[in-house]
Amino acid sequence: MAVSIHIQRSLSSATRQFELNIQLDSQAQRIALFGPSGSGKTLTIQAVSGLMTPDQGSIVVNDTLLFCSQKGVNLSPQQRHLAYLLQDYGLFPHLTVAQNISFGLRKGWLNPSKKWVPAQAKKWIDAFELTPILGNYPGEISGGQKQRTALARALAVNPSMLLLDEPLAALDINLRVKMRQELSALQKRLGIPSIIITHDPEDAIVLADEVYRIADGRIVGRCTPAELNHEIQRSSEQLLVDLQKTSH
Repeated sequence: MAVSIHIQRSLSSATRQFELNIQLDSQAQRIALFGPSGSGKTLTIQAVSGLMTPDQGSIVVNDTLLFCSQKGVNLSPQQRHLAYLLQDYGLFPHLTVAQNISFGLRKGWLNPSKKWVPAQAKKWIDAFELTPILGNYPGEISGGQKQRTALARALAVNPSMLLLDEPLAALDINLRVKMRQELSALQKRLGIPSIIITHDPEDAIVLADEVYRIADGRIVGRCTPAELNHEIQRSSEQLLVDLQKTSH
């Protein structure tokens, strides 16, 4: 995968002025934007997905120009053909699991029929073992099932890239560990390029091939998952030493 993101956007509110200035070029198949809340991670992938328009710059994914202020190019989210998995999964509460998964495959304004399950949807229903809950509503299923449903919906449209916004943040710690491994295996099996944003170093370590640190609206560093893991371990060891000194 080749991704080039060079964008700027100024945002202001009554209490804050924020300048997004992202300069990123990568050939990695799985990219992580790693940083604290409010650092500009979500704004960046919203720009990639087409949900936010930069003031200036360009976005290129696999030789496809998605946005260029200079050339006047700004493809719609539908034209970009990317799958965007929101942190809260974005499932429609009034639609069943089957309807949610089939939603992006139905043309027109009407919701999919409860009995209509196209082949593209069934492929992912089987892959994520969702058949037993197809008639359930989002409020009736577990966090892990919600995530699998959202992933099935995202993948059913055969996207060219998967954008993951804190995909594990809503899960409890035990389920998070399990789903992190499942998601990693899925990434490798599908071969679909992905950008994940996260504040959790474990997500970045397991779900990325290249990690970009982001702070205050800018890319401030790049490392491999192994380098990040080494840094986290070293910090933990230093913290333990400091605690031992304090106890004495």
